[in-house]
Amino acid sequence: MKKYFLILAAILTVSCVQDNFENVAVESGSIESKLIFVEEDLVGGEMLVRFSESAIAGVEAGASRSGGTRSGISEFDAVLEDVGVVSFERLFPINQRYEERAREAGLHLWYHVKFDDGAKMSEVAHAFAKVGEVSVVESVNRIRSLAMPEIPSQGDAASELKAEDTTVKPIFNDPDLKKQWHYINNGSTSYYTGAKVGADVNLDEAWPITAGDSRIIVAVCDDAIKYDHPDLAANMWVNAAEKNGKAGVDDDQNGYVDDVYGYNFYSMSPTLDFAGSDHGTHVAGTVAAVNNNGIGGCGVAGGTGKGDGVRLMSCQIFKGNYGSTDANSAKAFQYMADNGVAISQNSWGMVNKLTSDRAYTNNSAEYAGITYFVKNGGCSALQGGLVIFAAGNEQFDYAVYPGAHRNFISVTAMSCDFTPAYYTNYGPGSNIVAPGGDYLQSYSDTGWTKVTDNTCIYSTTFADGKSYGYKQGTSMACPHVSGVAALGLAHALSLGKKFSVKDYQSILLTSVNDINRYCSGTKYTISNSGQLTNLDLTKYQGKMGVGYLDAFRVLMNVEGTPCVPVRVGVKQTIDISEILGGGAASLEILSVEMSAADKTKIKLDGNVSISSTGRLQIKCDNEGSAIVTVKFVAGGKAVGTDTATGGMEVTKKFAILARGFASNGGWL
Repeated sequence: MKKYFLILAAILTVSCVQDNFENVAVESGSIESKLIFVEEDLVGGEMLVRFSESAIAGVEAGASRSGGTRSGISEFDAVLEDVGVVSFERLFPINQRYEERAREAGLHLWYHVKFDDGAKMSEVAHAFAKVGEVSVVESVNRIRSLAMPEIPSQGDAASELKAEDTTVKPIFNDPDLKKQWHYINNGSTSYYTGAKVGADVNLDEAWPITAGDSRIIVAVCDDAIKYDHPDLAANMWVNAAEKNGKAGVDDDQNGYVDDVYGYNFYSMSPTLDFAGSDHGTHVAGTVAAVNNNGIGGCGVAGGTGKGDGVRLMSCQIFKGNYGSTDANSAKAFQYMADNGVAISQNSWGMVNKLTSDRAYTNNSAEYAGITYFVKNGGCSALQGGLVIFAAGNEQFDYAVYPGAHRNFISVTAMSCDFTPAYYTNYGPGSNIVAPGGDYLQSYSDTGWTKVTDNTCIYSTTFADGKSYGYKQGTSMACPHVSGVAALGLAHALSLGKKFSVKDYQSILLTSVNDINRYCSGTKYTISNSGQLTNLDLTKYQGKMGVGYLDAFRVLMNVEGTPCVPVRVGVKQTIDISEILGGGAASLEILSVEMSAADKTKIKLDGNVSISSTGRLQIKCDNEGSAIVTVKFVAGGKAVGTDTATGGMEVTKKFAILARGFASNGGWL
């Protein structure tokens, strides 16, 4: 059967076979122009309908009079009767507190129709589209969570880690922090013989500044978060009105009953279901497992053990390999916005090869829900909601939607040696890189002989009776970005700053280090026949996003402190006149200061100095960061005094980022 102007297809946790479809050009105002219809994976007996603004008052009255079975539009109701209507109700639930803004966003125009699942769907869609008061008819499509295929393994080899090789700075007392190279990577060969120092999100530099803030809520749109996990419970978002209210009652009038830790949009019930995968729990642990509590590992924004971790909301849209529908994921975004979420963490995406933003956004209910969140989510430090998606695990040369849309951040994955992970998508729509792990780096050259799982991402689990475990994927890279974004907002809160979503996206996407220098040579991948084979890394050059995320840089950019990269082990002179201002050539430098702790950290050789022409002179022998404070005179050679005219004393702070460079001048 012919497919009509279709966009929304099966939504999967990035790792599936691509579906094919076509966009058929149609005349504006025609029946076909109203259709968003996908045959491949639609749900029988359900349809989404958006009515015109002029008709909606009558539709609402008709639905109320009929008890949710009629629209009050005779032509439309005739179709409902023919197809054996089961229910006709508003897609986005009414939240008494925010109904006005929901109507401003047009959410009230969308209705969810359920009918006899034996009806022929294309005929039903056309019949609805013929009604003049109808502006859009959209099929309801399945969404599934399909984790990456397991790779033959000898099991969790974490016990093989050598303590002397994996010791990290004792920032927190969590015993498994040493397994989390993705936070602090010291290049230990116990992870992998080719592991490289600094292939992480640089938390050892960021955590001393901030480790989180309980006023920030991150929603994990995924499998259910195991809210009673000992390393997650203290950082769960709790709806106090529902927890302390009456069972079966919508105590806070947000449209959902008994939603204590979030909501189960898979089954549309308040009970979070752990019968499926622990994928969502693993993702949640990366964002905000409780830090400094003496157990397990850490979360990026898990706090310092004093109740200051960011809060995790569970928006369950998957149950293992099963999913609900895009109708329910749309509701999840409205729920996030109406319950104070600042960051929406989404390790899933569509597998259909959409080729433009318009193809995704064309009048779809899901996009309406996401757009509502972008406008109405946020916190005291962020004006609007930040949406972060995984780029996909299919080795596609494009990022999958929704993350590929220009308004959302899409995350690709790298390994513990900075190279692109063998599975990661890349190319158009890919915005930024974060650690996602790579099983294949720990395989032997002789074939399927697994050495260790330590090259993957370590986080909270509950499968097989284990509380912690390893996974890989852009699904695992994505929560690193969500967690670092939460750290940046925590720092902004401490400084009394507030950003627009666009400005904050810019901060994240300019707080990176270059990955292109690692996109050369080859590494392992899996062939279509299931064999290890070589992957050409040069194809990733310039296509992984702007670079790999650096948490310290995010914090510096939040506070407005410039960052200056310097080479390790090389005495150098760097022009920083732009940091000091256009008049650097005539400045009188009073002092250049760096703390003793920072000097030791980067192993400063001698002193750091700045010439009167704005040239920084420095040599350091360790990777790390350090703060330099410069005092100079503006308006003379000396500061004015009670007895003499002079200039003003100005203080400027900037950060040194010491990183390794190759002998040819490129980054290692």
